Amino acid sequence: MNRISYCFLVLITTALMGSAFAIGKIGLNYSSPILLVALRFTMAGIIMGAMVWVFKREHPKKIMDWLKIAVIGLFQTAGVMGCIFVGLRTISAGELSILTFTNPLLVVALGTIFLKIRYNPQQWLGVFLGFIGVYITLGANLDFKIGTLLGILSAVSWAIGTILIKIWGLRFDIWVLTAYQMFFGGIILFFLSLLIEKPYFIVEFNSIFILLWLTIMASIIQFAGWFYLIQKGDSGKVSAFLFLAPFFGVLSGWLLLNEQLDVNVLAGGLFIFSGIFLVNWQVTLKKTKDIMKIA
Repeated sequence: MNRISYCFLVLITTALMGSAFAIGKIGLNYSSPILLVALRFTMAGIIMGAMVWVFKREHPKKIMDWLKIAVIGLFQTAGVMGCIFVGLRTISAGELSILTFTNPLLVVALGTIFLKIRYNPQQWLGVFLGFIGVYITLGANLDFKIGTLLGILSAVSWAIGTILIKIWGLRFDIWVLTAYQMFFGGIILFFLSLLIEKPYFIVEFNSIFILLWLTIMASIIQFAGWFYLIQKGDSGKVSAFLFLAPFFGVLSGWLLLNEQLDVNVLAGGLFIFSGIFLVNWQVTLKKTKDIMKIA
């Protein structure tokens, strides 16, 4: 892949990641939040599941392995997306995207505590800058709203899902894991929708278009593009470009929802982007054998 194509695909995938926040917030005009994200990921899981069967990807053979995929789906899809879509009711798409994409910073902290992974000083500087950015983003006065808490919880859930993938992921085909963790996450979200909200979905052109966009473009195409980039390039350097996703989250919130670009959000976002960049630019994970033993 030449450099122009590579850069274009990076921009497309990160733009799809970030813009999903604003488009999802528009979708809340037509659906209860948890039902919308349940429909999104169940449909995406079914479509990707059909694809992995057609292309004869290797599937797990043990019940315990299927349970591990379901647990990953609980955190990586149900926990993350449930918090995001409920949180979109109370705070801006831009602010929520910034809080959610602090997850690489949390992965460093959790990886150190639970997996005994050693990170270099550059990465710890990134964590420090990132959390300063979170403080600035919240206005430096901690005006806590439920959406703020949910944004933080979405990042925590994503970080836990990432750690679980580091522990268990090598035993699974990556496409199979992605398809079924989305499907299981979607099913869990359906049950949560029935338990904690009054589910509804208004069927009209706009709502169907938004659902299909979130399912196909912001889930399937985005995942496929990201995995392709990781396979073709250095995974550590590719991951560094995640800092573009919250940028597109803020930008799409401004363009699509007329959200105000507050100085504290922009300044905090700059710190967080810098932190994520430092954490991911040269990822050197040690004690890989210990991780495999844990699995």
